[in-house]
Amino acid sequence: MENKKYTNDLVHESSPYLLQHAHNPVNWKAWSSEVLLEAKVSNKLVLISVGYSACHWCHVMEQECFEDEAVAAIMNTYFVCIKIDREERPDIDQVYMSAVQLMTGHGGWPLNCFALPDGRPIYGGTYYPKKQWLNILESLADMYRNDSEKMLQYATELTAGIQKVDTPLIMEEQQLDVTLLNQAVDKWKRYLDYDLGGKASAPKFPLPNNYLFLLRHAYYTADEQIKRQVKTTLQAMAYGGIYDQIGGGFSRYSVDANWKVPHFEKMLYDNAQLITLYSEAYRYFKDEFYKTIVIETIQFLDTDFLSSVGAYYSAMDADSEGAEGKYYIWTKSELQSIIGAEEMPLFTLYYNVNEKGYWEDDQYILLKNKQDHFFAIENSLSIEELNKKISNWKSKLLQVRLKRVTPVKDDKILTSWNGLMIKALLDAFKATGDKKYLNSAIRTAEFITSYLQFDEVKLFHVFKSGKAYIHGFLEDYAFVIEAWIALYEITGNEFWLNHSLQMCTFTMEAFYDATSYSFYFTEKSQSDLIVRKRELNDHVIPASNSVMAKNLLYLSHYFGLSDWKAIALQMCLQFNEGLKSYLGTYTNYGLVLQHFIYPLKEVAIVGKAVDEKMNVLNAMYLPNCIFALCTHSDSTVPLCKDRYVEEKTFIYVCENNTCNLPTENLDVVLDLLSV
Repeated sequence: MENKKYTNDLVHESSPYLLQHAHNPVNWKAWSSEVLLEAKVSNKLVLISVGYSACHWCHVMEQECFEDEAVAAIMNTYFVCIKIDREERPDIDQVYMSAVQLMTGHGGWPLNCFALPDGRPIYGGTYYPKKQWLNILESLADMYRNDSEKMLQYATELTAGIQKVDTPLIMEEQQLDVTLLNQAVDKWKRYLDYDLGGKASAPKFPLPNNYLFLLRHAYYTADEQIKRQVKTTLQAMAYGGIYDQIGGGFSRYSVDANWKVPHFEKMLYDNAQLITLYSEAYRYFKDEFYKTIVIETIQFLDTDFLSSVGAYYSAMDADSEGAEGKYYIWTKSELQSIIGAEEMPLFTLYYNVNEKGYWEDDQYILLKNKQDHFFAIENSLSIEELNKKISNWKSKLLQVRLKRVTPVKDDKILTSWNGLMIKALLDAFKATGDKKYLNSAIRTAEFITSYLQFDEVKLFHVFKSGKAYIHGFLEDYAFVIEAWIALYEITGNEFWLNHSLQMCTFTMEAFYDATSYSFYFTEKSQSDLIVRKRELNDHVIPASNSVMAKNLLYLSHYFGLSDWKAIALQMCLQFNEGLKSYLGTYTNYGLVLQHFIYPLKEVAIVGKAVDEKMNVLNAMYLPNCIFALCTHSDSTVPLCKDRYVEEKTFIYVCENNTCNLPTENLDVVLDLLSV
């Protein structure tokens, strides 16, 4: 084993990100009450440095600053230095990200925030080059020695600002305006790119929740402009370099407006949500290309992210061998030798090994710009012949790529992100009918109930090296409850629905604030932060509050909980002004509001042939429905209770507390479910 010159306290941690810093000369420590006490006793400023394992600029700053002995000496002398994995402790990240955003107007990772010994922030930013970092360290140390009163005053004001920044502005009850979403979409249209897809700017993030909302908006309103924009976006993302054309799966974002050059890190949360988006798009448009993307993305995750315990890892780094994207890019000579002279001209056309796909240093990013059907016609091939060639090309390139140094994986298992993945697998099952996706979803769900759950309804946030740790945050409960409801809708197993109700009841007790129609991100028993934050805005992952609004609405329909339905509505309506101003930050609330404007239909299928009926309905695009399933006479689910008839399979369609006559005819049902 290689001897390391330096070893700090992080060597005892489980997080791959923290372990990356375990041999820096900086005396890094993990967040704990003991370390915070140490800062108070020693009267030192605290540096809270936040990042994650797949963060490229986190690696750069480590190399430039944290591995430098002279820099480390100053940090160790004047500061208590705490390293945070933002994926392990999103609660800490939220507090100090808010501080940096208030101070600088922007945020990101690496996040470096300086605080008083009691944890109140005083200064911060993101990436700093070495010279600037040294100036900051020396200036802050000097100011704390000579003018600490100014720091104390600023810390008091800044902490008050952090407490206010995520408090909903409107807390009285609001009335639903049925024109709200249409007006919000009309204003949002000016920010969309109708030629290249996505938002009309760069960099471009996939933001699957935005396009899930717009997809449903197009369905409900027959808005052809939005429908075309969604299709353009779905195709452009899957054609671009942001999608791994050889191995499947999406990178985090593209640095350009064309979806060409990715930031090569791959995250579980992006890919899970994109599986859901493309699955739903396939059910709407019936475009086989979308189904292919679903299948390939799951195959990528099962190959590179699936752990031996049945849940999914968090991330794959952008870098390998010290270079970003090296694992994924190719030189023309490499491709020539792998593909062969005879096939290379066609391969070059298909994957744009030309000025379009050129990146830098004689390297190319493989990408597409044409539908396979048209490419085959233009090159006098049948679609079967083209598919055979594509499969052969991918196989050859994968064999070579597997011999390269693989980017480092973050192999911790996060409860919240695995909740997203369970939902994705269930959506893939509905889109494809392939039962292996359902079985995979059940496998991962059972892992959570076995290893990440305690006291019946409580959750841990992380599983690593055989151990579950850190009590769950709102995001864990929100995404797991959503996954359990989805599992029930597919399997009819009442355990999942009843468990979601129990877990939601606990979440209401431990996280909910009735005065603001919102949930705190941390449990009320947590006491190691200077403020309790709320996660209110939808970003690359929907806000845990917006997911909880959906959960409350769905469970209100299943169990007749009118108070939860009212809360769900008010949780969304308090963002009326935000919705009108820029809908892109509130699309998951928009999805919930769609269920109020185009009311949810409750579909109860009761009898022996439930699976047969559901197989047909799963393949349909029915975003305005929830399903209750029962194959026996003693169901405890109110929507199914006392509806079982021996040797029959009846379907009940209800809306606004009114039910149609039961029927066994699916055509009648589909007519009732149309918008």
